[in-house]
Amino acid sequence: MTFRTLDDAPDLAGKTALVRVDFNVPMEDGKVTEDTRLRVALPTINRLRDAGAKVALLAHFDRPKGKIVPSMSLQPVVDDLEHLLGAPVRFATDCVGDEARAMIADLPLGGVVLLENVRFHAGEEANDPAFARRLAELGDIYVNDAFSAAHRAHASTEGLARLLPAYAGESMRRELDALDAALGKPQKPVIGIVGGAKVSTKLDLLKNLVGKLDRLAIGGGMANTFLFAQGVDIGGSLAEKDMADTARDILAEAAAKGCEILLPVDLVVATEVKPGAAARAVKAGDALSAEDKILDAGPASVARLTAAIDASKTLIWNGPLGVFEVPPFDAATVAVARHVADRAKSGNLVAVGGGGDTVAALHHAGVADDMTFVSTAGGAFLEWMEGKPLPGVEALRV
Repeated sequence: MTFRTLDDAPDLAGKTALVRVDFNVPMEDGKVTEDTRLRVALPTINRLRDAGAKVALLAHFDRPKGKIVPSMSLQPVVDDLEHLLGAPVRFATDCVGDEARAMIADLPLGGVVLLENVRFHAGEEANDPAFARRLAELGDIYVNDAFSAAHRAHASTEGLARLLPAYAGESMRRELDALDAALGKPQKPVIGIVGGAKVSTKLDLLKNLVGKLDRLAIGGGMANTFLFAQGVDIGGSLAEKDMADTARDILAEAAAKGCEILLPVDLVVATEVKPGAAARAVKAGDALSAEDKILDAGPASVARLTAAIDASKTLIWNGPLGVFEVPPFDAATVAVARHVADRAKSGNLVAVGGGGDTVAALHHAGVADDMTFVSTAGGAFLEWMEGKPLPGVEALRV
């Protein structure tokens, strides 16, 4: 994957860099409650500041649908960003027009201004060329540091990149390098773990992965659908029984392409989903009652999966193996996550995970910081795993 980075940018001193960041952060009562997305933007902002550029930050917040919604202003982010940067951050009440232009002109070299929510303009989500040109008038170069928004062809993520010299920021670069290492040009053998509730939401993902991986472990409610499709008794478990033919088609495609599918060989079942519920492990294929619900993979499944991980050089993970939010049904996810982390820390495995539930599960297991890379991008990460082109990334290709 070849794309332009700030290493390719000419002398930045005196230039104005329009930097697309993702500041769609959790807020409560007008206060930022979790600042990860602010922190990941710091390396790019500081690199540009150190090079003597003016930095104008473009971001969205929530879904104002092209209208000014005061509760969706980015202004509350300013104090937190100033604290993290250790430098002043100005704020413009619009992302285009005279005020934004004047504020950028008044910035000292190395200064930072946050422009108001780009989604206050309908032209943003419509990728309106006229709105993109108004944004482009404000800067000399464009830097995209928001991989999490790169799957959207919006004015500030794609249209603007066609109008100015465009580069990937430091966070975007790190994300793309990690994803390339996981699926683009991975060290083989490659294993994937895909979990979650529904096959129907991850059809494109599964179809893409079986053509790229050596092994694919399927967990969570999705595994129940595949087990049902093979005639395994799943009792009263969550499953998409109408997807049985599709599941069989995926298994056949995997076999044709040489991808070994790993489904649970034993199961943890209970009659209720609550913390500390009475649970038991059964072999896949054992008879279950209508009240029995499969809520996790069993210890034999964990042992088989960790052995497969030991035989692999690269792992990509999206989705938990069970109902990890409710102990004791977190056991398989936690055990596998800790094994993966140990392999990654020892340098024996490139381990990349992503997606909201996956990030939460890795934090729950206490190993998020030990993975090779964890993507918080959500939709963009999933679409990339599905093999779909991301407009914000395509615009940065050399």
